[in-house]
Amino acid sequence: MTIVQVRATAMEENTGEMVNRPEYGGSIPVDNVQALASKDLKDIPIRYIRPEIESEEVLTDQSLQIPVIDISKLTVAGQPGYSDELAKLHVACKNWGFFQLINHGISESIDAMKKVTREFFKLPLEEKMKCAQIPNNIEGYGQAFVLSEDQKLDWGDMLFLLPLPIPQRNLRFWPQNPTSFRTTLDEYSTALHGVSMKLFKLISINLGIKPETISNIYEKCTQGIRMNYYPPCYEADKVLGLAPHSDATGITLLVQVNEVEGLQIKNNSKWVPIKPVPGSIIVNIGDVMEIMSNGEYTSIEHRAMVNFEKERISIAGFHSPGIEAMIGPLKELVKEKTPNYKTITSEDYVRLIVNSKLDGKSLIDHMKI
Repeated sequence: MTIVQVRATAMEENTGEMVNRPEYGGSIPVDNVQALASKDLKDIPIRYIRPEIESEEVLTDQSLQIPVIDISKLTVAGQPGYSDELAKLHVACKNWGFFQLINHGISESIDAMKKVTREFFKLPLEEKMKCAQIPNNIEGYGQAFVLSEDQKLDWGDMLFLLPLPIPQRNLRFWPQNPTSFRTTLDEYSTALHGVSMKLFKLISINLGIKPETISNIYEKCTQGIRMNYYPPCYEADKVLGLAPHSDATGITLLVQVNEVEGLQIKNNSKWVPIKPVPGSIIVNIGDVMEIMSNGEYTSIEHRAMVNFEKERISIAGFHSPGIEAMIGPLKELVKEKTPNYKTITSEDYVRLIVNSKLDGKSLIDHMKI
């Protein structure tokens, strides 16, 4: 059965529950990379080959790592270590755009989500394709941001779902196999949103505005959870699991499902491999947070590399303002300053995201005045 036949069959068998969510566009269907990697390939298809990788410098100095933030020291203002850790968070957001969060209190939810994610990607292709993307929709199983037939492709597959806001959940894309997937994702979504709200309050404090300023904007946030599967590749030094980009959202919380590393961030025009701290959540500032902070914090380009022999699996949680919000610099931060970015509706911003391919910081460049 071909990929196209599998997709058509899956759509017939799983029409599911439709919701009143606007259509913003989608991605062109492409071959499943996990299935492609399982074949005895003599040559990697040319659409996956990235010649530019050879000329880009990757730092091998393991001492250069993103900051580690202990959020347990930031629960009560004035407690021992609070001021130092808050200052450390500010430096992480301002100078790095990335940090690792420890003692976050949601390890149980993370472990459960890792388990069902592993189980999902182990399923036969026909079973996974029951959750396949459909035209003009960003959710489902497949690839994202494929906008043309000649575009370079990433060496990876993903399952992308929108758990929040709850009334707009589209269960048509939520796997029923494994059987615990839906309840696990529901609990994970809530736990992850709780951590993000704590971070928004701390970020507001560091920006010199009321603690609830940013968290109020994200109270009814749009949350996307993307489960990433990067198969091994015998020419891993010539392909990318995920092309260089900055996240278009407000803040991203990423967990590593297995021990295979692959995340790299751009620092001073060089790529820095990230070594995850066991049990941590890797957090990064997105484009919306750069815009809202009027450039005080900046989103950082990053990419996902592929391993020669082992699969890599990760789960990214994206948090954006609700669809009724405006995307622009916070008025509290531009009272006596000139705004550096445009202000547009969330709906227009989402359309801009969906109809753009991953290309460095091109989206933020579009928003600059």
